Amino acid sequence: QVQLVESGGGLVQPGGSLRLACAPSGTIFSITLMGWYRQTPGKQRELVATITTGGTTNYADSVKGRFTISRDNDKNTVFLQMNGLKPEDTALYYCHAMNSAFFNYWGQGTQVTVSS
Repeated sequence: QVQLVESGGGLVQPGGSLRLACAPSGTIFSITLMGWYRQTPGKQRELVATITTGGTTNYADSVKGRFTISRDNDKNTVFLQMNGLKPEDTALYYCHAMNSAFFNYWGQGTQVTVSS
């Protein structure tokens, strides 16, 4: 089964930047929505940002002005540029994609840790 593969997580100091990338392990047809979610232990997974095929974006209030989502439709790849990182951004970040049949794909997650 095709999965999404994330990369780019790591340890960064407060105020620093990271860029996450996500691409499918195989072919996925008719992807419509792509996005990023995050989760910390004991909490529900929460939306970080989404982007449609047409480029319409949506962000969680907590990351507006600091994070930027973008995508390459030809390669079904989505990116998350994270600037001004804060300790509260520490989480496991998951990539998500949905196709025109409303089938959902998820990645395994990439850890982002913001600490001095």
